[in-house]
Amino acid sequence: MRLLVLAVDGTKVHLTPQTRILAAVIALAFMLMILELIRRDRLEERYSVIWLLAGLGMLAGAAFPGLLELVAEAMGVRDTNVALFSIVLLLLLGLALNFSVIVSRQAAQITRLAQERAIEKAKAEERSASAQQGFEAEEQRLQR
Repeated sequence: MRLLVLAVDGTKVHLTPQTRILAAVIALAFMLMILELIRRDRLEERYSVIWLLAGLGMLAGAAFPGLLELVAEAMGVRDTNVALFSIVLLLLLGLALNFSVIVSRQAAQITRLAQERAIEKAKAEERSASAQQGFEAEEQRLQR
């Protein structure tokens, strides 16, 4: 019952209606920007889910400021600012780890592709040299 009172009361989080509206508009603009990046093929769908969830989180925080108090209490933190910054920090660390994994995978793939290309190029040069030698041998035979 205490959690419901905190969510409705919102005694620690004081947002004016103008601030809540501004935060909601910013969250909606952020999500529209993500959708526009997807539409223009500048952001892949698999990465956009994370950003759309972040936008929904911002929108939820603007619509329900008492929600942050619930999260702070669940984390065992007295100040909602500490809870907010902790959540954002964990989210950013998770994104950094995710992108590091992606970059590592792509670096390995680039190395493998470069090696395969080098092998194919060496084989093509070998066939070309072999064909050139055969042509020269045929030319010499015809000249005799």
